[in-house]
Amino acid sequence: MKPLNDVISACPPSGIRRFFDIAAEMDDVISLGVGEPDFVTPWRVREAGIYALENGYTTYTSNHGLLRLRELICADLADRYGARFSPRTECLITTGVSEGLDLALRVLLNPGDEVIVPEPCYVAYEPNVAFAGGVSVRVPTRWEDDFAVDPAVVEAAITPATKAILIGSPANPTGAVQPRAALEALVALAERHDLYLISDEIYDRLTYTGTHTCMSALPGARERTVLLGGFSKAYAMTGWRVGWICAPQQVADLCVRVHQYTMLCAPHVSQIAAVEAMSGPGSDVEEMVADYDRRRRVFVKGLRELGLDCPEPGGAFYAFPSIRHSGLDSETFAERLLHEQKVAVVPGNVFGPSGEGHVRCSYATALPQLEEALERIGRFLVTCSDRAE
Repeated sequence: MKPLNDVISACPPSGIRRFFDIAAEMDDVISLGVGEPDFVTPWRVREAGIYALENGYTTYTSNHGLLRLRELICADLADRYGARFSPRTECLITTGVSEGLDLALRVLLNPGDEVIVPEPCYVAYEPNVAFAGGVSVRVPTRWEDDFAVDPAVVEAAITPATKAILIGSPANPTGAVQPRAALEALVALAERHDLYLISDEIYDRLTYTGTHTCMSALPGARERTVLLGGFSKAYAMTGWRVGWICAPQQVADLCVRVHQYTMLCAPHVSQIAAVEAMSGPGSDVEEMVADYDRRRRVFVKGLRELGLDCPEPGGAFYAFPSIRHSGLDSETFAERLLHEQKVAVVPGNVFGPSGEGHVRCSYATALPQLEEALERIGRFLVTCSDRAE
């Protein structure tokens, strides 16, 4: 048989899913692995979806998505951040942010174009760059600096082949919220070297220790930025698969062109539910965010009391503690913790070289489960210490 696609064949399976699949076959496992809210979608949103089904909204929508949803998204971005987009020409509803990332990279890149990716980063970034024909150029961040991006390190990585910088803030896996000054410096770099910016802001509402900075709202950024967002995390709507792209018209037009030949549109019912999510009262989101914040403070404090250095996660719902004192590498730590104490975490190295020596723990889990997980991790660390002696 002739060989299959070389790029896809060379792409490793998701390191997150590997540990999730192992944990799923075990009993009494506390999973801190998959980044999914443990809340159910708010009832008012589910009811809107049920109503849509009962009334036969089971057809395609416009390739762009429901205009009402696009209007709400653009109004929200303008109200909260001062980022202004036309809902008719500069906004597209996607099948989750995952599709939005894929579309943005396909539209921006020609074969061989380089994309600078600060890491540790979400596991899908580099494969999506490769699938679009591009080349990822990793730049490291350091836990000692709370994983803030260093613009000087980014600039040193720029070559004549560089086309874009891809960044997520708040970040998966670190929970880092990039300082406004760092983002402004990246915009200045993009202007100076004529680069695009791809800003993954799916966790923008899950910010605890400061104010979220929207990349597209920064001076000089709008005309070169592709802004990605969605409903999965803050609204607990992972299975509904609704995301969005806001970008300059020439970029948005080409994203729609790919979208109409692949996904066609996001699910009609899901878009109607998303309209309710954005147009109804925001108290349910505020309550979920406040609960995540409580868990964050308890869990990070507990990790530190166990002797695990843990940067303060300013957003998302991940802690990224250092496990270097255990004497184990990330993969070994995660595997042994799962098999010996039945706690599932994700080894940090799957998110890039700077993630080695860390594990990702999702605290989108009920507080009693988090407290039990801390006890089990503590017992495991004692075992590691005993073996080291």
